Amino acid sequence: MKQPLIIIAGPTAVGKTALSVALAKRIGGEIVSADSMQVYRGMDIGTAKVTKEETCGVPHHLIDVLDPKDPFNVMTFRSMVKDAVRGIASRGNVPVLVGGTGFYIQSVLYDVQFEEDASSEELRKELEQEAAVLGAEKMHERLRALDPDAAEAIHPNNIKRVIRALEYCLSTGRKISVHNREQRERTSPYSFLFYVLTMDRAALYQRIDLRVDQMMEQGLLAEVKRLRDEGVTSDMVSMQGLGYRQIFDYLEGIATLDEAVERIKRETRHFAKRQLTWFRREPDARWINVSEYGGDRKKILELMTEECLCLLEKN
Repeated sequence: MKQPLIIIAGPTAVGKTALSVALAKRIGGEIVSADSMQVYRGMDIGTAKVTKEETCGVPHHLIDVLDPKDPFNVMTFRSMVKDAVRGIASRGNVPVLVGGTGFYIQSVLYDVQFEEDASSEELRKELEQEAAVLGAEKMHERLRALDPDAAEAIHPNNIKRVIRALEYCLSTGRKISVHNREQRERTSPYSFLFYVLTMDRAALYQRIDLRVDQMMEQGLLAEVKRLRDEGVTSDMVSMQGLGYRQIFDYLEGIATLDEAVERIKRETRHFAKRQLTWFRREPDARWINVSEYGGDRKKILELMTEECLCLLEKN
């Protein structure tokens, strides 16, 4: 018998949090966050972190587990999730994996294996130094020459992933796109339902812009100032998240506040588009277009509840 696993994914601001909490309450679930930034303590506003009231008593895992100065990567994430799933199962409950970081979700769903010789701290530092001199576009061009498929899948401005892909290619002599394709073909150790929420593009972008405005009203600027005062620097992994790096640019005099806010909105919209592109590669995903339900999330909840209970009865 495979361990049941429910996944609720989708772009930022589509409404995953409220729906996942409601579903977890109905099926006896505990939520595991698949957000690469919500692991950090003190980063609440910019990550739209679920509040105590919003959890409605449903246990949440992988939230507030690291200091913003701590490194975090997909291997650490996968290990943490596996530990959380074991604990949830031992209590007779159902793990509900929720988030928008597609690669992280994939690493859990298919138990992706990471080659030990694919990581070289020395090489990574060299590539980071090159990036600082040459810039993101040149590094992306270098990746395109080595692995065109990977370059197509990774945005030029996502320098962290560009460097990771280059590091893999140079360390192993293999294309990371080939490795990722092989891992996607693995059989999942879980009996799962994989939901991807989406909605009309204009409506989603409107929700994103509204969310950014709300973050500023709630004190995103003060949050980033506090983190900086605590010794967090703009080059740390935690500060690469949307909202944080743009506000850091404002604090460092690189942009005005209005420019920073507009960049958050624009880059978040672009990020949402890339999230949807990633999830379209997932053959087992069950797409739910919120707009087709007229925004009636109760109908969506009923549908998901029925399907999830059916899955659980079989297991």
